[in-house]
Amino acid sequence: MDRPRAELPRATRWIVRILRPFLMVVTRRDWRGVDKLPRDGGYVIAPNHISHLDPILISHFMVDQGVAPRFLAKDTLFSVTGLGPLLAGAEQIPVHRSTEGAAESLRSAVAAVEEGKVISIYPEGTITRDPDLWPMSGRTGAVRVALATGRPLVPLAQWGAQRILWPYTKLPRFLPRKTVHVVVGDPVDLSDLVGLPITEDVLRTATDRLMDTLTAMVGEIRGELPSGPRIDVHTLAAPRTAYRAPTDATDHVAPPADPAPSGADDTPKEP
Repeated sequence: MDRPRAELPRATRWIVRILRPFLMVVTRRDWRGVDKLPRDGGYVIAPNHISHLDPILISHFMVDQGVAPRFLAKDTLFSVTGLGPLLAGAEQIPVHRSTEGAAESLRSAVAAVEEGKVISIYPEGTITRDPDLWPMSGRTGAVRVALATGRPLVPLAQWGAQRILWPYTKLPRFLPRKTVHVVVGDPVDLSDLVGLPITEDVLRTATDRLMDTLTAMVGEIRGELPSGPRIDVHTLAAPRTAYRAPTDATDHVAPPADPAPSGADDTPKEP
């Protein structure tokens, strides 16, 4: 039985009309595990992050499966002339990373999932800094939304985008045509954590479980396993944000999950 197809926001439909024909020509697609996507209701998709092209290529996969792509996207993108209104029209959710405003972003994600929408949240919060592009440790946003809503947390491993656009570079290389691999895993089992107080220990346990799953799935695609320790995202430099804290004390919101302290920037280097 075919999966019910979600109604795409108007802006998303226009983006699909423009980009999908181009992507069909310049990429080969290896979509696997699509039967593991939940058939109804909202849920959280948690992909690994290897390229600035990830949202476009993952959206291509999702549209092909009848799923409207919605991401938590860094807030600075919404201030880019021409791009901001397009993202808003496509119902993307701005996230004010490592600020008090991050809590509001997660509340918006929870509300969307409870409305039956599918929300994609990169658990690393940024493109991996691992030189070999293995997943880093995760932030807790994805599992927070899954635990708060009781909806599935679906791991999605992808590989190949970096061959088109290497991390933190600006010139894509579409030719020769590259294969984009997207593999959907079984929802992460959080049944032992459901109903428990959402403490930092619970969130860390769930997030480590998610990142272990993603690393194993990426390893299956690549046919190898990581040779070194996992990079801790909390050692990376704090991300840029357009967020400005409220000046009125009555407008205060809860502090964000996983504030990112300043640290070394281990940007992957293209071989």
